[in-house]
Amino acid sequence: MTTKPKVVRSKKPTPEVVDKDDSSATALLKAIRGIWETARLQATRSVNSALVQANWLIGHRIVEAEQGGKARADYSRRLLKSLSDALEKDYGSGFSVSALQYMRAFYLGYPELMEIQHAVRVKSVQGSADEIGHALAAEADWQPGRLHTGLSWTHYRTLLKVARREARDFYEIEAIRNGWSARQLERQINTFLFDRLLKSRDKIGVMALANEGLVPALPQDVIKDPYVLEFLDLPESHRLVESRIEEALISRLQDFLLELGSGFAFIGRQVRLTLEGDHFYPDLVFYHVKLKCYVVIDLKVEKLTHGDLGQMQMYVNYYDREIAGSEDQPTIGLILCADKNEAMVRYVLDDKAKQIFASRYQFQLPSEEVLRAEIKREMAELDTGSDQK
Repeated sequence: MTTKPKVVRSKKPTPEVVDKDDSSATALLKAIRGIWETARLQATRSVNSALVQANWLIGHRIVEAEQGGKARADYSRRLLKSLSDALEKDYGSGFSVSALQYMRAFYLGYPELMEIQHAVRVKSVQGSADEIGHALAAEADWQPGRLHTGLSWTHYRTLLKVARREARDFYEIEAIRNGWSARQLERQINTFLFDRLLKSRDKIGVMALANEGLVPALPQDVIKDPYVLEFLDLPESHRLVESRIEEALISRLQDFLLELGSGFAFIGRQVRLTLEGDHFYPDLVFYHVKLKCYVVIDLKVEKLTHGDLGQMQMYVNYYDREIAGSEDQPTIGLILCADKNEAMVRYVLDDKAKQIFASRYQFQLPSEEVLRAEIKREMAELDTGSDQK
């Protein structure tokens, strides 16, 4: 029996730059990764932007052709069917009648998306490429209704579902500002984020929301009512205990942060407070990086009581006096409850407790009709209250 000779492999030499300065190599690797990821992102955005522009231009040409037809409705149906048949033979799927209808609706919904009115009349194939190449305006001057590389064709198709212009403008601004995916955007639209934020605003605040998006300046700017927790897939709250909701929120923290809104950073759960030997445990604690303050959240599966409000006042006072630094703003307290008595909340939370809020939560998507009726009622109360001052 022969034994194989042992092969001794020389150790691969390490590059000299690593030997000399390990941190320099790490920094270089980080820089290269940053360059590459940025390039990939820009390439993806360029492709998305070209697709958006092409679909807008196709929609524009369809509308132009329809306007030239004598029997408009019948002509439009025949036109879209013939276009779909021809284009799908050339390019495969992606040019169904419904897809062409979306492109047509896209142009009608965003007539000012591309500021190239002089170019859309160019008929040559090269002219169409020029239209796309010169369409994108400087994003520093961007405003809702105009092309933005941060929004894909799927984003725009989702935005077309929003009929009210002020609401659609808001969702465009927030999608770009927060980097929402198309799925996240759809979720915010389906849960009526714009309408829920209206409840704490007067008429001037409503216009600012539509024109500027959500720019938090006061605690009430980041509070919604109700909060929609449909992503938890939980039954009605009377069959639950607070700890189960809390655990579900922690397990779906990313979804909960999306519902809370931008600026919230998670600190911890059941963070103990000790007062002369007695221990208290707020359910969830966050920090709002834009408002620069702590946010203490408590969960209640029953109807809100004045005792719940008093307990939250204690939590807020503790954080203000014992935890918050000199550079922090006053702590916000938020109670998420299954139900509440609005009159009781107003009487308990007078001017001395402007940092405490009580909002309902629900596990199903809200009804648009019910939500709008409630907003109308609350805004009428705001107008009545301002007239009496």
